[in-house]
Amino acid sequence: MPGITVSPITPSRPGLGALIDNVDLENLSDADFEALRHALYTHNVVCVKSQAHLTPKGQAELTRRFDPEAMSYGHGKTIDAKRSILHPDLKTVPHQPEVQVIGNGFVPEYEGLENITLKHPHHRTFHTTVIPEDKDLDFTRFYRWHIDAALYGGLQPPLVTSLLAVKVPKGRTQTLLYDDGSNDTLQVPLGTTAFVSGYTMFDNLSAEQKEFVLTSKVEYAPHPYVWISTAKSRPDGLGMVSEGKEVPVDELPPVEKATDVQIQPMAWQNPVTGRFALQIHPSVVRKIHLRDGTVIDDLAKVREMVHDLQRPGIAPPLVYAHDWEEGDCVLFNNHGVLHSVVGAFDKDEVRLFRQCNLAASRPPLAPEVQA
Repeated sequence: MPGITVSPITPSRPGLGALIDNVDLENLSDADFEALRHALYTHNVVCVKSQAHLTPKGQAELTRRFDPEAMSYGHGKTIDAKRSILHPDLKTVPHQPEVQVIGNGFVPEYEGLENITLKHPHHRTFHTTVIPEDKDLDFTRFYRWHIDAALYGGLQPPLVTSLLAVKVPKGRTQTLLYDDGSNDTLQVPLGTTAFVSGYTMFDNLSAEQKEFVLTSKVEYAPHPYVWISTAKSRPDGLGMVSEGKEVPVDELPPVEKATDVQIQPMAWQNPVTGRFALQIHPSVVRKIHLRDGTVIDDLAKVREMVHDLQRPGIAPPLVYAHDWEEGDCVLFNNHGVLHSVVGAFDKDEVRLFRQCNLAASRPPLAPEVQA
């Protein structure tokens, strides 16, 4: 059998999206895994077709292969917090707790789960403004641009996330609206997952902005997904609107150790290419730490600064919107891309996916200037 082949999905943009052929993810040799890893860190989002036979155990083992010392699901137990905005969106595979089931609609039985109703995140529950209901099936938005990460406690951001499409509704596309005054729009497949490159986001900064990003860090809120559970997002899905609606810090669950509050570099380095990605989770950032020790803690200002850095990187020509087919297994470099749920489904449209990511065994690779 010939070795795996790698084909950029958009040849003019090889750093974001590639198809992988001649590989069986359930039975991956060491040589093929190394080729897959190199492809992942070169193209940052890779899709392997026709992997419907991949078991939850095989998916977990594949995901762990990128970080053999990673043991637990990326959000650990934090996902169980009833006030977390992530709580309604995920079901855990009982016999493989690192693997989550996500999607939309009623599923009578799947991998030991019975009579489950999956709920696709909808911008109406999260954005400060909404698309009118009579236009809901024709138009959509980016729900929330993010990194898969607990961003709290000892749970470091997962290196790689795997997504397997089990059931995919078809038949229509939607027009994605940025609704941020730019008139930007994007035609997308129904229920796409949208990706943008943190490397492109960094490369397109000015020299002054790059210096700022390379030498600054961001502090995330304690219990970040509970903190924003009462706040609302910008219409472009890139961070929150500052209206003072966050859960007050003294009303959050207790912080057991000061180090549970995570401070991460703004720039994360690719372990294969050496490129820097601008990697900030815009929804849950709370403070900015400058090189000279100054801390910017005006939340509205912090959010504006982060949005100004990131917004050019989600422009329509820079977005890769994956057109899912059943059996697609997509792996993405969670230390180099941001992604967003997209789409509005009718109640009868069933979508069933499996997701796996593991809290990393080490922090993101920071620029040497941080040392």
